[in-house]
Amino acid sequence: MVELYDTTLRDGAQREGISLTVKDKIAIARKIDELGISYIEGGWPGSNPKDVEFFSRAKDLDLQNARLVAFGSTCHPGAKPEQDANLLSLVESGATVVNIVAKGSDLHVRQVLQVELEENLRMISKSIEFLKSHNLEVFVDIEHAFDGFKNNPEYTLEVLRIASDAGAKCLVLCDTNGGALPQEIADMVKAVKKAVSVDLGIHAHNDGELAVANSLAAVMAGVNHVEGTINGYGERCGNANLCSIIPALKLKMGIDCVSDEQLSKLTEVSRFVSEVANLSPDGHLPYVGSSAFSHKAGLHVSGISKWSQSYQHIDPELVGNKTRTLVSELSGRSNIIFRAREIGVPLPPSGTEARKLVEQVKSLESRGFQYENAEASFDLLLHRGVPGYQPPFELVDFMVLVEKRRRQSSRNLSSEDMLSEAMVKVKIDGSILHTASEGDGPVNALDNALRKALLANYPSLSAVKLVDYKVRILEQSTGTESLVRVLIESTDGENQWRTVGSSTNIIEASWLALADSLEYWLLRNNSGK
Repeated sequence: MVELYDTTLRDGAQREGISLTVKDKIAIARKIDELGISYIEGGWPGSNPKDVEFFSRAKDLDLQNARLVAFGSTCHPGAKPEQDANLLSLVESGATVVNIVAKGSDLHVRQVLQVELEENLRMISKSIEFLKSHNLEVFVDIEHAFDGFKNNPEYTLEVLRIASDAGAKCLVLCDTNGGALPQEIADMVKAVKKAVSVDLGIHAHNDGELAVANSLAAVMAGVNHVEGTINGYGERCGNANLCSIIPALKLKMGIDCVSDEQLSKLTEVSRFVSEVANLSPDGHLPYVGSSAFSHKAGLHVSGISKWSQSYQHIDPELVGNKTRTLVSELSGRSNIIFRAREIGVPLPPSGTEARKLVEQVKSLESRGFQYENAEASFDLLLHRGVPGYQPPFELVDFMVLVEKRRRQSSRNLSSEDMLSEAMVKVKIDGSILHTASEGDGPVNALDNALRKALLANYPSLSAVKLVDYKVRILEQSTGTESLVRVLIESTDGENQWRTVGSSTNIIEASWLALADSLEYWLLRNNSGK
């Protein structure tokens, strides 16, 4: 059995760009608990008031699977553990499990701690004994263990023996600089297993892009405790990614570290954590990324339409993900037919319909449209090709005004305002609606005017929000007359979708993408009435 230890709330939060509130940390802890993780490291209560508050509030957390861990360090050089503020904060945190970091490299003891090697051993031993005397379960992260072992294996092994003799439950070997190779990891684990009989763990960083590989190599060599973070978040290049480690252990190595139901929540947890951390989900992450099971080449799509395992190493539903078919000018009929089947559009495999759609896609992409990242716009193409399709609304015309106004104040000071106003005519059920609205810029004004026209007939459309807007210039040599592509991402709070528009007029390109976004949602929700 391998126990999983999550350090997203402490080590993961050290990633550049992440700043979690106490509320964020509580929410993430609850979500990670759903995965069946054994331990969740909540933070370092001795280092900052936020983590002190977290552990105070976490006493009311009703975790179903995980135990909360407080992180800290050994006592300071020359200090008695019972007088060390850092160790006292661990005792006072309320956690029943603690993890302390200890120096495992003689070079770090001399160069960073600047103490004698024997003093480092005393700090480790006495700190563990003190924490054990308060009935705490103690893990020890042996910092720089692998680098220390390379330089002075005798001393690193002595550190491990001292920690084991003092009563540590698990000794976690840390590749702190992230530079070790899998074989080096395996060799040290085997050597350590001969020196101590206590449980061993691995804590790998990703500076050499080997954190997951090193973690799995350590398990193969005999560790039974794996530390990592959701999405691989962490300082510098990140930590070992639990979203890759968990399915590798369970599906590839046959280690039943989580249940099937828990594994199926992996993608959901990954995206939840990225959302709370205010980071865009990495679509190219293995297992949980939106592109992890995406297929663009016609040969691949043809293969998976006949046998799902032909170009997929696992069934994506096992980790809560799904197969996606991308459509572009490189696509063949198989891509079109597969995607039509997925969304329930009747498209016969034989005949001219699919071939005509392929030609249409190629023609549109030559004019700046791109569908591999705008599946919603492509799905609309498929639906519009069905005889008798009735769109929920049709554009009659629109006009956008942008005006710069100068205002004179009472103190004879002038200032300038930008005013954007849009007027839209749309046809719904044979009736023409004419609306106007202002906005913070022409696209926002257009969006507001269109919604104003539609909401009377489709009130549930108010749930749809635009969350991202990207513009790309496609023909830079023509300057301001360039063809532009607009990509819009929208959400209704539960689902997200992307639509595309292209034109030499940025307002028209924006309108096409915007109208597709709303029509797609209305189609998915039975016109949203």
